[in-house]
Amino acid sequence: MCGIVGYVGRERCVEVLMEGLRHLEYRGYDSAGLALAVPGADEVEQVKRVGPLKELAEAVSRHNGHFAQVRTGVGHTRWATHGRPTEANAHPHFGGYAGDGANGTVAVVHNGIVENHVELKEELRGRGHTFRSETDTEVIAHLLAERVEAGEPLREALTNTLRRLQGSFAVAAVSVREPEKVVAARHQSPLVVGLGDGENFLASAVQALLGETHRFLFVENGEVVEITDSSARIYTMDGEPVERETFKVDWDPEAVELGGYEDYMLKEIHEQPAALQATLSGRLDADGVVDLSEVVLDLASVERIVVVACGTAYHAGLLGKHAIEKYARIPVEVAVASEYRYADPIGDEKTLVIAISQSGETSDTLAAVQTAREFGGRVLAVTNTQGSLITREADAVLLTKTGPEIAVASTKTFLAQTTILYLVALELARLRGALSKGEALEIGRALRRAPEKVEETLDLLYGRVEEAVELFEEARCALFLGRGASHAAALEGALKLKEISYIPAEGYPAGEMKHGPIALVDERCPVISILGEGLQREKTLSNVEETVARGANVIAVAHKGDTDAGRIARVTLPVPETPEILGALVASVPLQLLAYHVAKDRGLNVDKPRNLAKSVTVE
Repeated sequence: MCGIVGYVGRERCVEVLMEGLRHLEYRGYDSAGLALAVPGADEVEQVKRVGPLKELAEAVSRHNGHFAQVRTGVGHTRWATHGRPTEANAHPHFGGYAGDGANGTVAVVHNGIVENHVELKEELRGRGHTFRSETDTEVIAHLLAERVEAGEPLREALTNTLRRLQGSFAVAAVSVREPEKVVAARHQSPLVVGLGDGENFLASAVQALLGETHRFLFVENGEVVEITDSSARIYTMDGEPVERETFKVDWDPEAVELGGYEDYMLKEIHEQPAALQATLSGRLDADGVVDLSEVVLDLASVERIVVVACGTAYHAGLLGKHAIEKYARIPVEVAVASEYRYADPIGDEKTLVIAISQSGETSDTLAAVQTAREFGGRVLAVTNTQGSLITREADAVLLTKTGPEIAVASTKTFLAQTTILYLVALELARLRGALSKGEALEIGRALRRAPEKVEETLDLLYGRVEEAVELFEEARCALFLGRGASHAAALEGALKLKEISYIPAEGYPAGEMKHGPIALVDERCPVISILGEGLQREKTLSNVEETVARGANVIAVAHKGDTDAGRIARVTLPVPETPEILGALVASVPLQLLAYHVAKDRGLNVDKPRNLAKSVTVE
């Protein structure tokens, strides 16, 4: 959702805030703004602009002389929830107005939703407050300003303001009364503190600050933060100081740069072999032996598994279900997290809940974890973010070691999440004796080839995907077909296409195509088929033949040299022959590139698709 940055320190405040926002723009890009506390000023300075961050950067550049001495401020990139993307609705929001056109004595930036904002707004209007935006956030600014103007210190005023709010939030604020201080708090929305020398930082995510520091304090729900240039302190809502160990993040700052690629999505697709290698390292040896000793859970007693996830992570869960049931013979349910939390689910202490979230802060997945706790389930988190809330809520954690993923459409984390679940499947199979030792080692050695096979796939696809793009020039929809594990890959391929190209797309089991979706098929609805292996391949071919008979232009994902694919398809996207466990994983790569090139051909921003944000931290 929205991105927050805060800074107190040297006379480079604006530079630090803008750089931090640049690395958080994937969280929101409807509008952006800065609030700057200038010592001796009567009001907080501000700059806000609608549109991508470059609009704000251009506006800031026109104030260089004026802002050069600023040492304290907060910044924000917005993903709209309440109110349209307009300059009035852009953050920061102000309270304590000195007069018409004034910015106010207090400024607030906010990620989350204030669920009781309507009641609070009416209450504030009754006390004479005037609102200048359609947002829920502005009530925070007015409530905070009332308390500051009544003489409360900024941290105390924020704490008392938060007691009035219902919903989720990460909030940061500055005031002209205490111009060398930023205060902040969180509840169900991410916030971290970055530690420097003579300067300190706040952000919604660590990648915003990797160019400045690798030392962080993670803020828990219900805690309040106060930073100055020389201190960073965390308090409870009752004002008690909290001792928190420093946490070091080992991501390379260059990982959040484009590094010569045109877009982050393309960069991250090509980073997948390295991401898989890092994720497997230390967990799968050359002989195929799995080592998940980092999972401090009694996996041997597990009788049932529930995977809870959203979006792409849900599709990784489907692939995990296929592997766990096949190799470990344990029943697996894959649930959409936003539905699971309201479904009155059944489980007990022998139920393992695997919660998958790239950010570790996905609100629906976190709520699903809390639901699992209610029936005594044990929770294994699969996430890409060290220190995220889900890592502290779970009983055990498996990190996908992919480095930062900036593009909104997930690619490398999808493959890494799937690989983690395959490791879990093999470990469960070993504990249950569901595979012979020889079988388990053979599958393990096959899984070790994942980085190599993805690299080979990228090489095979070079220059080939562009041929398929021509079939989408007048496309009104697209149909992705697969069977077994390939069905999950088809679902993910359809999601990627509609996320970034805005073409309606559906993934279906190939055998279900005759039960409705075939009605969509004509020359303007390309069919993308993942042929797979063995009997399922033959059945899929038969299904695809039926779409050809009805005028479909077919794109086949198939082994290089597959003559049947060449016969039925207008374009074949080649993949190498792989061990069975890697089939759907490797087949996902051409679908990622297909979505990427279709969107680029349409002149769209692949990294920042409309209406979407990377981390969904509100319900």
